[in-house]
Amino acid sequence: MTGSIQHTLKRLTVATAALAMGLAPGAGAQAGDARDQKIAELEKLVQFLVTEVQTLKQQKTSETPPALSADEIEELKTVAAQIKDGTASKLFDPDSWIHRVRLGGYGDIHANFTDGDDKDLFDLHRLVLYLGYDFADWLKFHSEVEVEHGFVSNGDGELVIEQAYVDAFLSDRLNIRAGRVLAPLGIINQYHEPTTFNGVERPNFAKYIIPSTWSVDGAGIFGDLTDWLSYQAYVVGGLDGSKFNKDGIRKGRIKERPSLHEPAFTGRVDVRPFASRELPYGQNLRLGLSTFFGGLDNGDEGKNPGVDGDVRILSADYEYSVGRLDLRGAIAHTKIDGAS
Repeated sequence: MTGSIQHTLKRLTVATAALAMGLAPGAGAQAGDARDQKIAELEKLVQFLVTEVQTLKQQKTSETPPALSADEIEELKTVAAQIKDGTASKLFDPDSWIHRVRLGGYGDIHANFTDGDDKDLFDLHRLVLYLGYDFADWLKFHSEVEVEHGFVSNGDGELVIEQAYVDAFLSDRLNIRAGRVLAPLGIINQYHEPTTFNGVERPNFAKYIIPSTWSVDGAGIFGDLTDWLSYQAYVVGGLDGSKFNKDGIRKGRIKERPSLHEPAFTGRVDVRPFASRELPYGQNLRLGLSTFFGGLDNGDEGKNPGVDGDVRILSADYEYSVGRLDLRGAIAHTKIDGAS
């Protein structure tokens, strides 16, 4: 019993000292708010540990609780040393840069088998690293870097920055986004991680009709007008119509330095009719409408191919869930003026 109480008291001593590192006087309202938050956290921790000590005292057992292990002792020594030299303050300070960095990522590894004997292959299709940083609660950076097919050389494989943008959160209804973003068409282009669609390869609709991943460079606004209505709207670089072919507009995407000769507009609206009420079986419905339109006389490195044409895409999509059943669908209409 005594050993368990001592263990708990040591945890209380270390945690109290660590949190107290951030309670030094500061300047301004933000410093005062931070101190109040840390004091509240400390009070909660103290109350929890005091309750744990009281519980241990009330336990009636003849067994001798285990003493601190060698690893636990070393851990406490490490934390105590960090407190002494000041480095522990970063671990417990919510404003430290450590708590502002966000890492993530995903990948696809495929084994593809086709009719015949010469095209079966193992494909490290893509590996994506996400890196984000919160400059402040209202200013955040997001990025994704992708390597495709495990190797990049002479047109084989691809290394590309899929996303790199900054969000400035002004209010629920109006926020600003600028940089390289994903065109907000359909479902899969914005939410294209492997677990968000059924199948190994992305569906053909999300490859040829609305090509994924489709990145665009520009700026715009987004927000939630109500709890059931949200929107996105951007002015971005357009497409290179000279690269369109029998597979559609896919090769018209510009991944390096897109021309701004004929920029485009893209945006979407999402409606969630059940947002303000609870329905049986956890039903949830989202209806979306998205668009893209702009000129086609844009090229890589700012060079214009001299294409006299325009493209207009209108798409509708939905996602409906009831119990363990998920339904989704999308439809799009693409019109290209001057397709010839």
